[in-house]
Amino acid sequence: MKTILIVEDDKKTTSLVALYLEKEGFNAMVAHDGLEGLALAERHNPILVILDLMLPKLDGWEVCRQLRRISDVPIIMLTARGEEVDRISGLTLGADDYVAKPFSPRELVARVKAVLRRGRFFPIKDKSILSYKDLVLNLEKRTVRLKDRPVQLTPHEYALLQALMMSPGRVFTRDELLNHLYPAGEALVIDRVIDVHIGKLRQKIEDNPSTLRYIMTARGVGYHFAEDSDP
Repeated sequence: MKTILIVEDDKKTTSLVALYLEKEGFNAMVAHDGLEGLALAERHNPILVILDLMLPKLDGWEVCRQLRRISDVPIIMLTARGEEVDRISGLTLGADDYVAKPFSPRELVARVKAVLRRGRFFPIKDKSILSYKDLVLNLEKRTVRLKDRPVQLTPHEYALLQALMMSPGRVFTRDELLNHLYPAGEALVIDRVIDVHIGKLRQKIEDNPSTLRYIMTARGVGYHFAEDSDP
């Protein structure tokens, strides 16, 4: 059964979203606080999580953060807060999409289908290891290995690689990556700093700069990590 977990404390919202999802053939599972949401996610391995930010017991930010430590399950954040900084923060934490309230249930279902079509959902088990081809990132140990040899990264290089590997195929703008490295007010930096960090990271993990295997450029926009469909 294609189970989707809805973590939302408003019961009217959960009932409406569940109804629309079930009409499309999904099995909707509901949690009304963050702790319950985490427990259900670990127990039932949903194919996608719809996650409200303003939750009792454990807020959506922390739920997302903890889910990303163990899983690459797609997450759509659902919230009444539509400010750009919230959207970017959610995406840099590892969310796949962001829908602000009030919303159309049909639009939300369409977003769900679009995210699932990307084909990058995994069961919630030991997802502390991210790997692609010869590159392996260990989230718990904060180590990177290439062809079974350790790669020494700076904290910024590691943070960029982690963000990109957690969402293969999704294009991050320079501003999103900049916000991930330098929280608002921490430093006055420009978006081209990201190009410098990416360039140094590529020198350490790419065999041939003219034939990229891992970190791809989206011209005029930003960067994304390779997918299986990439050359």
